[in-house]
Amino acid sequence: MRIRVKKSVLTFRNAKQKNERLTMLTAYDYSTAKLIDASGIDSVLVGDSLGMVMLGYEDTLSVTMEDMIHHTKAVARGVKDALVVSDLPFMSYQTSVYDAVSNAGRLIKEGRAQAVKLEGGIEVCPQIKAIVEASIPVMAHLGLTPQSVNAFGGFKVQGKDEEAARSLIEQAKAVEAAGAFAVVLECIPAKLAELITKSISIPTIGIGAGNGCDGQVLVYQDMLGLYSDFTPKFVKRYAEIGPQMQTAIEGYISEVKSGAFPAAEHTFALSDAVIEKLY
Repeated sequence: MRIRVKKSVLTFRNAKQKNERLTMLTAYDYSTAKLIDASGIDSVLVGDSLGMVMLGYEDTLSVTMEDMIHHTKAVARGVKDALVVSDLPFMSYQTSVYDAVSNAGRLIKEGRAQAVKLEGGIEVCPQIKAIVEASIPVMAHLGLTPQSVNAFGGFKVQGKDEEAARSLIEQAKAVEAAGAFAVVLECIPAKLAELITKSISIPTIGIGAGNGCDGQVLVYQDMLGLYSDFTPKFVKRYAEIGPQMQTAIEGYISEVKSGAFPAAEHTFALSDAVIEKLY
């Protein structure tokens, strides 16, 4: 029987010190969050990726604070052990330090998250520092930051030349100094991610950043074959639940059409004596 221990930001700190790998998956609803949590995951991320995989947007830019709070609430109800981290959506923290702290507070107070995540490096260090000073843990996010997709000109690997690589190293050190307890590294070369991991004392969580990070995160729909619009190179499919679901739904439709479902074992009985009195 697995011993269940509530995870926290200290779990991340201790894992880095002990050279233990951290695990993280996204979740956006109660049922999925409960399943993931029961599996023993270290952290559940309510990502603004919900805009794409749950709401059908082309990117994450249209996600609102209300969207994030709504889904974070549901996830928090399903999670008992894992650390729940919720994304600050586009334009909820870039506008000012005040907005950043206020909206981070909403994700904690209304959404019941235990930490928040925001994208960016040196330019958002004042926000990170202020949020941390408000007693809210912050996870940073560097590399391919999806909220900056328009500035990047698409979903492209970052840090591929010397200048960009040096910049990412400096940004990682900056968000650490600002008070972030961990940093996501997305879509950067594996060797660069390993170098960053060795250069800072906070855990790095990789997604498309190789095996040299302190932990890994994936969107659960990607790793289970539930999102078919596109599959990033860095995703490993651990199951093909999407096709299984479609097969099951097609079977249901077929049985309803033929009258095979519901069968006797799926119905409730009424005595013949009662039936006779109804005529």
